[in-house]
Amino acid sequence: MVEMVALRDAYGHALVDLGEQDERVVAVDADLASSSKMSLFAEAFPERFFQMGIAEQNMTGVAAGLAAVGFVPFTNSFACFATLRATDQIRTSIAQPRLPVIIGGAYSGLLAGKTGKTHQAIEDIAVMRALPNMTVVAPGDGVEARKAVFAVADYGAPVYLRMTRDPSPVVFEESYDFRIGRAALVREGTDVTVITTGVMVGRAVAAADLLAVEGVSLHLLHVHTVKPLDVAAVVAAAEKTGLVVTAEEHNVIGGLGGAVAEALGEHRPTPMKRVGVADVWSESAANDDLLQKYGLTAGHIVQAARSLMEQRAAPTQP
Repeated sequence: MVEMVALRDAYGHALVDLGEQDERVVAVDADLASSSKMSLFAEAFPERFFQMGIAEQNMTGVAAGLAAVGFVPFTNSFACFATLRATDQIRTSIAQPRLPVIIGGAYSGLLAGKTGKTHQAIEDIAVMRALPNMTVVAPGDGVEARKAVFAVADYGAPVYLRMTRDPSPVVFEESYDFRIGRAALVREGTDVTVITTGVMVGRAVAAADLLAVEGVSLHLLHVHTVKPLDVAAVVAAAEKTGLVVTAEEHNVIGGLGGAVAEALGEHRPTPMKRVGVADVWSESAANDDLLQKYGLTAGHIVQAARSLMEQRAAPTQP
């Protein structure tokens, strides 16, 4: 039985443990503490929890002020609101002065619990990745989410920490060495490379198992830090098989697929396919229905891998 853990649960408990270790850590919320699990921090440290109400711009400005005087602030809202409603404040008050604010984006991607299409975030990585001085971290499971909380608190620079709502498979061991900016090799393979970010790593593991039954060896690299991208690891993974599939619960434009394509275009041109939302607005529905409609299942990763392998095997036309 595969263990399932929600990233937001791992985040909430880790934030409490971090708060016990470091009195500089404060939490600034936009009326979504129960959803993001920042409520756990509020219960443990009410004097270090600041409720801004439904006002993400104000939340962001207050966090910048706290960081400027030596605190380590974590903000939290739904990913769509944290990154889009407060983009100007993030750009001007956090990214430009390079203040160490951790911007928590909960309910990222498509699986937002039927809150409506306006509450889904499929462009947040692209927006945050485009801001100079901003680091973008998308943990793949509960273990990574917990380790990421401690890592970003010590990073000393702005970080966007992307988290999902619902339980997802645990992929990594507790002993896993998580480091910002360093990709993780999940599985060695020889036929096709899959590069993931966020919880797509669990679906890629399932895809690897499906392909193994067919005798196909999948090489799996997990990129929890989309920016700064571990270019050396990406290039090495591409060289390993000569074929690359990227997988993300995000628009195929501007996210992991774009970052990998940019890196390979400069350093190692490689045939590739991007698994993600195909530059369309999503709908609100049950999780499995959304993953199937927008092409984000393990089966879709398998299809992309097969397609690349078939292209390579096809005879060259004269």
